[in-house]
Amino acid sequence: MAENVLKLENVTMQFGGVVAVRNLCMEVNKGEIVALIGPNGAGKTTAFNAITGVYKPTNGAIWFNGKMVIQDHPHGKMKKLYASEHLGEYPNVIKKTPDQLTKLGMARTFQNIRLFKSMTVFDNVLTAMHLRRSSNLFTATLRLNGKEERQQREETLKLLELVGLADSKDELATSLPYGKQRKLEIARALATKPTFLLLDEPAAGMNPQETVELTAFIRQIRQQFDLTVLLIEHHMNLVMDISDRIYVIDFGKTIAEGVPAEIQQNQRVIDAYLGVAEDDE
Repeated sequence: MAENVLKLENVTMQFGGVVAVRNLCMEVNKGEIVALIGPNGAGKTTAFNAITGVYKPTNGAIWFNGKMVIQDHPHGKMKKLYASEHLGEYPNVIKKTPDQLTKLGMARTFQNIRLFKSMTVFDNVLTAMHLRRSSNLFTATLRLNGKEERQQREETLKLLELVGLADSKDELATSLPYGKQRKLEIARALATKPTFLLLDEPAAGMNPQETVELTAFIRQIRQQFDLTVLLIEHHMNLVMDISDRIYVIDFGKTIAEGVPAEIQQNQRVIDAYLGVAEDDE
């Protein structure tokens, strides 16, 4: 039986009277690359924000590595405004914050690159690695954390070598070509030592050759770092080439799920998304 890394049960995100995600159910199993696709405005990034603790879902529950990390139900005025189902089924409030989820092994990138612009490539990755630092203010003040700092600097360099960015370690992050900036953002996520990586449109803004290289890179890091991957992506060639399974949502609701061949032949998906010319997305 497959081992769940992520499970969503009836997750709903409602903002005022607008339901952005409705009763989303999803499972991602260990070692898989799963894609979440759909038209612009379908609720994909909203779902990512709920999974990673940025948003508190209006209703529903989320499990990570077999442990419930998020659960909530409508409160206050939302009790009257709530426009989805399963009301009353999730009575508890469980809310892991983004940093707590990161420490549990969850990391993400963003649609718009969010590098530390004034830092070098090396320092961008090192700063992310500090999340795992065991030192505190007292030990840092007395400079008792030198060994750990040296170890993390060595690990940073090794990580940059693994992802092919060691030659650029002393350059400012923003001076890198766009494709390498994307790779650096993923490397920074890897520095937190995740088991589960969420990629929000990693190929956005890339040319065809960069997209091909990114596809190979995602496969490489999945194997090298023993990762499970969930990605949002509009580049269908990348999605169909790399995904083990695909979920399709439209207007916040799941309209299909399956392996790439099934999704490509699903008429509802074609009508809602795949049949739309890329220039019109």
